[in-house]
Amino acid sequence: MYDWANSVYNLVISSAIFPIFYDAATKNTYALKNGFDVDNVDSNSVTVDFWGLQVSPSVLYSVVLSVSFLIVAFLSPILSGVADYTGSKKKYLKFFCYLGSISCVSLYWFDANYMELSMIPIFVASICFWNSLVFYNSFLPEIAHPKDHDRISAKGFSMGYYGSMILLVVCLAIIMGIGSEYTSISFILVGIWWSSFSQITYRVLPDNVFDKRPKTDYIKKGFRELKLVYKEFIKTHRLKRYLQAFFFFNTGVQTVMLMATIFASKAIVWPGDSGTTGLIISILLIQILAAFGAFFMAKLSSNIGNIKTLIISVVLWLFICAAAFIVTTPSEFYVLAACVGLVMGGVQAIARSTYSKFLPDTSDHASYFSFFDVSEKIGIVFGTAFFALAEFLFDNIRFSVISVAIFFIIGLLLLFRVPKKEINIENKVFSI
Repeated sequence: MYDWANSVYNLVISSAIFPIFYDAATKNTYALKNGFDVDNVDSNSVTVDFWGLQVSPSVLYSVVLSVSFLIVAFLSPILSGVADYTGSKKKYLKFFCYLGSISCVSLYWFDANYMELSMIPIFVASICFWNSLVFYNSFLPEIAHPKDHDRISAKGFSMGYYGSMILLVVCLAIIMGIGSEYTSISFILVGIWWSSFSQITYRVLPDNVFDKRPKTDYIKKGFRELKLVYKEFIKTHRLKRYLQAFFFFNTGVQTVMLMATIFASKAIVWPGDSGTTGLIISILLIQILAAFGAFFMAKLSSNIGNIKTLIISVVLWLFICAAAFIVTTPSEFYVLAACVGLVMGGVQAIARSTYSKFLPDTSDHASYFSFFDVSEKIGIVFGTAFFALAEFLFDNIRFSVISVAIFFIIGLLLLFRVPKKEINIENKVFSI
């Protein structure tokens, strides 16, 4: 149910309504400041003022997200060590949930005339959403046996797709039924949805499973806890190899998810003013098929294994990247969106459960998942940064797709290096 609660941020804020709102707001402000007719303004020529610099809104958006992920990568290991030492994972989960919800509500006051202030809520919301996940994900090995991890992980992602799709439809009903000037109400609804439905999670999730009884000096002891976990982590072989592969292929996945809407608004030729409607349709299509894809990949992994399933998924992602470079029409983009949906849910669910399955017998799950989280966030920093850099250098957002494909290729090659058995540093084989 926490997937149900927090995925509205990922869909409404990260993928659907806010990127479209952001593009329209910056475009309108640019037109007004320069005396242009907004209908005749090319999105590729729009710039915004940020601390005196004139930059592309999409480049600024990419950079802000990249910096937020750097903050997450710095904070999550420290906080996870403290959380493991004190047995307070749920408290950290609540803190980031509530602060993230407030940040989403704050987007109601977004004003493209004051970008320095207006980007703060999206910056903080991103930090809170992704930081909360390291604590949330780390509960998986504490509530289920390894044989159930794939199924439960897939169900969580599917619930997230369903819940976020419901709120997206409600937001669209407000925007299309009452008027686009009420779009910012969607951001308030996201904050309320996220904080409200998470109460179900807080009521049933266990707290302090291993009955930790911390003493004072939490920060110092937390660092010590993290250091002990790292020493244990480097003795593994399969887990390290898998995390290396995950870093690259997940970088590709997350970059696609974060930048797909902005890519489609610039690269696809939408007839008339159908661009916004077309983007929303494609996003709904992705959500519906992603829920199906998560269950399908979980079933496939039970038959052929997790690593083989991930290899198939990454190969499919490479075909998607190749197609994205050449698509131009809405109908072609809808087919591409359908393909993205089928593999997106599956690869996310299986990636999470695979890491959980590969963990050694430990009580420090938050610390272990902080390595998973840091790998993911640093990867996103590289992914969004290279995405922005490619557009900046070639002045064409299509070339950003090539940078994404490179991450998938490296991740695919590294997946072939993940051994079937776990081997510790003394080369002793043991099963997990």
